[in-house]
Amino acid sequence: MTSVLKPTLARCLWTAPAFAALAVLLTTIARATFGMTPVLQEDTLLTVSYIAGGIGFIVGIGGFDYWWTWMAGGVLDPHDHSTHGAKSWRDYFLFNTDHKVIGIQYIVFTFVMFLVGGMFAEVFRSELAKPGQQVLTNEQYNAMISQHGTIMIFVFLVPIFAGIGNYVIPLMLGAADMAFPRLNAVSFWLLPVAAFTLLSSFAFGSFDGGWTGYPTLSEQSPFGMTLYQLGIQLAGASSIATAVNFLATIITMRAPGMTLFRMPLLVWANLATSALVVAATPFIAGAQFMSMFDREMGTHFFTMGGGGDTLVYQHIFWFYSHPAVYIMVLPGFGIISEVIATHARKPVFGYRAVAFSSAGIAVLGFSVWAHHMFASGMQSWLRVPIMLATLLIAVPTGIKIFSWLGTLWDGVIRMTTANLFAIGFIFTFVIGGLSGVMLAVIPFDVSITNSYFIVAHFHYVLFGGSIMTIYAGLYHWYPKVTGRMYNEKLGRWHFWLTFVFMNLTFFPMHYQGLLGMPRRVADYAPQFEWSNTLISISAFILGASTLIFVYNLIHSARHGKVAGDNPWGGLTLEWALSSPPPTFNFPATPRVIGGPYRYGEEGARHAIVPEPEPAVVEKTYAAAGDQA
Repeated sequence: MTSVLKPTLARCLWTAPAFAALAVLLTTIARATFGMTPVLQEDTLLTVSYIAGGIGFIVGIGGFDYWWTWMAGGVLDPHDHSTHGAKSWRDYFLFNTDHKVIGIQYIVFTFVMFLVGGMFAEVFRSELAKPGQQVLTNEQYNAMISQHGTIMIFVFLVPIFAGIGNYVIPLMLGAADMAFPRLNAVSFWLLPVAAFTLLSSFAFGSFDGGWTGYPTLSEQSPFGMTLYQLGIQLAGASSIATAVNFLATIITMRAPGMTLFRMPLLVWANLATSALVVAATPFIAGAQFMSMFDREMGTHFFTMGGGGDTLVYQHIFWFYSHPAVYIMVLPGFGIISEVIATHARKPVFGYRAVAFSSAGIAVLGFSVWAHHMFASGMQSWLRVPIMLATLLIAVPTGIKIFSWLGTLWDGVIRMTTANLFAIGFIFTFVIGGLSGVMLAVIPFDVSITNSYFIVAHFHYVLFGGSIMTIYAGLYHWYPKVTGRMYNEKLGRWHFWLTFVFMNLTFFPMHYQGLLGMPRRVADYAPQFEWSNTLISISAFILGASTLIFVYNLIHSARHGKVAGDNPWGGLTLEWALSSPPPTFNFPATPRVIGGPYRYGEEGARHAIVPEPEPAVVEKTYAAAGDQA
């Protein structure tokens, strides 16, 4: 089979354009047949070409090869593992069914998108360093800030936790793989399609309605807004498929003895997150379809001129997007529990309370969406219960904070880079949580909602919260993934630069907001010059600190000290395997005999991993053959 016919990126180079061209041809024929004018409607043809081209890319990479063979009645070899595991770096650019390979694909790709989104932030912070307009026009500024928010949320924060979970959770459960390996691979490959769709919108004027895509701004935007709507749907489809896979894996593939209350807290966090994703993500997908139909098909779901209601979009959007905040932080909470327990050498304080608090956040997350709309206009009777629910959701989050502090208390704390990020996360997330409680109060929220105070709160939750946990998790499991230790000195430099300049970047925004500086504007009053100059300089240094992290991980993967199987002395099942783990994980099914955090107990074990049974039958046959 030639390279252009094998399921590789080379095949995508012709399958994606071929599918797009076929869709354009069929759409043109249909428009001509039904007398629609103009027949060659540019926006319509571009829309169908992007949809079909994305499908063609998944076909080209091999997403449907196995299923088509099965549906056609072809012969399938159940022992064919040619697409499972990585023998070289090239395998990471192919369709692969190994959850560990997919986890690395997720992490690397989403971190590249993190750098891209961060680059957009540095560009518009250059504009905001001084009053007046020096670098960007209003349109370019709106495009940059919209791309930054969209990339960071939908193509970095949500899927990178799927990548970490993909690598670690089957190992923690004692499973051989995820429940649906091929769906797992398709879930990943939808992400590059989503990212290409979003970034290519620059060729059509990008989109300028912010990451929320509110009508009526979305109706007035160039064609790039349609690509925003398509990109969100693709990222959402990837997210839903991954969540279904996690739910099936966690519920059905736990090792013998792995009861719910013997599961590591990262597994609990991903169980709650996956339930949130499955329940909430279809809402934003539906909203984006309806908004796209308003733009491209003349419907009036949200267009006020045709009898639509823009507030309906906001309700649907935030019914997803507030649970999405917990989708972006709950897995991080699980990571922090793993890191702190391991590096403080103590059992998790209040294990069951922490597990139930994850479930409580998942349930309460659906009752607080409308606090994003206090200033949009709603019945006063609705505001009060939403405010109370928003205040109430701080309780399960507080349980976790006290659990982490209780776990650290009197522990044998090792100040590794992973633990530094975990402790730094507690500090920064508490600030974001306190400002969130302030914003739950109706009068304060209404008075401050369009100011930089909101930007400060949002970034303390998602950078001070989510990204700090991501760094903690990547440093924690880096030896397991690569078999090498990272450079602790460089790791500490990375932590302190990130921690200090993250606070210098985002904390002054509280001050700006309280003094009335509006958000989402390219220019501002001269009185805010000194604070914006400080923020922009700090943002540049914060961005540069990321390069230390990238260098450390790449250099250490080749030259770092050999890690050994369990450098941190962890008790969860992934630390019972070699570093990196074998292709098919466990040589024999492990048996769980206790909790995962029994630090300080003499002879404590979470599980027994038996040695594989010797191949007695094969030896008998061989002996018989020798005698013959």
